[in-house]
Amino acid sequence: MPINMDDPLGIPEWAIFLALFNLVSPTLADGSKLPKTSAFIMFLMKLRLNLCDQDIAYRFGIHRTTVSRNFQRVLEATAIRTSHLIKWPDRETLRQTMPTSFKRFFKKCCVIIDCTEVFMERPSDLLASAQCVGGRMSDKEIVEKSQLMEHLLPRDIILADRGFLCQDYASLVMAEVKTPPFTKGKRQLEKKEVDWSRELSAVRIHIERVIGVVKQKYTILQGVLPLSLISDENTIDNIVKVCCGLVNLCPSVISQ
Repeated sequence: MPINMDDPLGIPEWAIFLALFNLVSPTLADGSKLPKTSAFIMFLMKLRLNLCDQDIAYRFGIHRTTVSRNFQRVLEATAIRTSHLIKWPDRETLRQTMPTSFKRFFKKCCVIIDCTEVFMERPSDLLASAQCVGGRMSDKEIVEKSQLMEHLLPRDIILADRGFLCQDYASLVMAEVKTPPFTKGKRQLEKKEVDWSRELSAVRIHIERVIGVVKQKYTILQGVLPLSLISDENTIDNIVKVCCGLVNLCPSVISQ
């Protein structure tokens, strides 16, 4: 995997880095061997470059175990302090900032949903391994457990791929799920279905682009997370949330 040392932190501007540091640093205790600034930079480098702990330890002149402990404490603090970077805008704000490409057919769209995978090291312990396998679930189960439906309002439209069979959940709040037409049992789609599918795909692709940007910018999400990095069940969630929040500080992937 190529390492972009020209942008080792993934932060678009120095002023944004300072604002982030000032936001997070009050919750960080001064380490005897690691100033707060170094601790935060080390954390961002781990997210951005996915360097091994020994590499980072060498660069900062500290012990390898200090890298792991620092990552955990800064991750927990950053996940809490930057949680506001991921938000559901009110519907008026949503309509005012909606890209032009959505306004013809999907002006009531409130969210596009999709999934991606983050891999972790396979545990050697049989029980732990069984618990990890049990974490796999269908797209429908993911939607159910994500609390997505708590954010929906009547007449909202959700854009999704065919695998997201969650219309029954959306119907509870009088929302609607729009997916491409199913081809099962059909020799070919009718012209209007083809046109509709094309329009839907043209806007749904943006969520794939955003996921791609998140994983390309913060390459820790591309690799296999070692068990030593995962202190508890919230670690992976916090890593993904922080990476997504930081990407929200970057320019949009969609031009108006």
